[in-house]
Amino acid sequence: MTDQETRYEAVRSRDARFDGEFFFAVETTGIYCRPSCPAVTPKRRNVRFFATAAAAQGSGFRACRRCRPDAVPGSAEWNARADVVGRAMRLIGDGVVDREGVGGLADRLGYSARQVQRQLTAELGAGPVALARAQRAHTARVLLQTTALPVTEIAFAAGFASVRQFNDTVRAVYATTPTGLRAAVRAPRRTATPSAGIPLRLAHRGPYQARTVFDLLQREAVAGVEEVSGPTGRRTYRRTLRLPYGTGIVAVDERAGNRGRDSSVHPGGWLDARLHLTDPRDLTTAVQRLRRLFDLDADPYAVDERLGADPRLAPLVAARPGLRAPGAADPEEYAVRALVGRVGAERLVHAYGKVLDAPCGTLTHLFPEPAVLAGSEPDGPLGTLVAALADGALRLDPGVDRDDAQAALLALPGLDAGTVAAIRARALGDPDAAPPDADVPDTWRPWRTYALHHLRAAEER
Repeated sequence: MTDQETRYEAVRSRDARFDGEFFFAVETTGIYCRPSCPAVTPKRRNVRFFATAAAAQGSGFRACRRCRPDAVPGSAEWNARADVVGRAMRLIGDGVVDREGVGGLADRLGYSARQVQRQLTAELGAGPVALARAQRAHTARVLLQTTALPVTEIAFAAGFASVRQFNDTVRAVYATTPTGLRAAVRAPRRTATPSAGIPLRLAHRGPYQARTVFDLLQREAVAGVEEVSGPTGRRTYRRTLRLPYGTGIVAVDERAGNRGRDSSVHPGGWLDARLHLTDPRDLTTAVQRLRRLFDLDADPYAVDERLGADPRLAPLVAARPGLRAPGAADPEEYAVRALVGRVGAERLVHAYGKVLDAPCGTLTHLFPEPAVLAGSEPDGPLGTLVAALADGALRLDPGVDRDDAQAALLALPGLDAGTVAAIRARALGDPDAAPPDADVPDTWRPWRTYALHHLRAAEER
């Protein structure tokens, strides 16, 4: 079967495993959808396929109001790929184009703006501006339908340069006005206020082992910056975030959005979250950082298929289908924590962390910035690490080349290979990272990070 025939079969069977991996559009209706859209399957001759929502929008198609294709999990490919396209997609998701423009994106990638435009357009059917525009449209829809913010404020919070650009984009993508988009949602859902925060559903594909993720976050929680409360199965993880335009306090619930027999495991769905942001322009960045922390864009079907074929891992995969490999909400923070440990991190928070203007319960501080730590604790391995982060000699942002970052980390005194491997897996989100002394055969590639999580979850090293 050709690739397009395979995709059409996924559409015909409404296979949610492919949601976010590609989109299809129907030429007779002018609408694009996710593969699992419940609408009547269109005839093959009327269907076109696109790698991204931005490409579909650029070809003149508008988003389906029934399946909301802009709300699907992101493609797992962008987490795994280490080439310039994968790195670019991670940076665009973090809001770099909105904050720094295409030139800033290109500088971070080490390419010219023309090269980045050419590579993204050739592979994805859309350049960085179009990809960022699609993301802004999604952010605008979320703010319109979950907050009571004035439309003008939402336009700039979503990253648009003008209200006119905002209105034109919403009409093009959703075939309605911003006011009409807001009115399409029942009034009780628009309950977000500055004190209540912005309610969100963080979508994922396939089964999700929430219990294992929350167990890890609870063990690692740094007092003052993080907390996990509630009984197992109904816990809430909360933490503070330093964001480009301000600060935030985010909360994510363990319980499933579509509950099955076991509320800690659900076959495709979402995690409920709430974001309190001092500046709504940080919404896109905050959401992406939560998605990386909770590994919500993973493809559990691909991971489980590969690891489940190994005799050693097969029973572990069967016991925990959809096990995730959590990342980090702040890569630089995680690098420091990996080096000094939980107790050391708590000392740094209370000694040098910025106190929140409005503390919320036990959340009182932001984790100290590398520049602050470099000035306060300049000696030893910690001083060397934070100095490298502060002056840019070491980068850990979503678009960094992982091999380059690993080499830079290993060159710093006091960082052993195990610590660097942990930073690569968590801070850089590498799905195939493993310590050099770990018993991880090449047959587990490209999912060795997940294999190690299975072994740890089963208390097997």
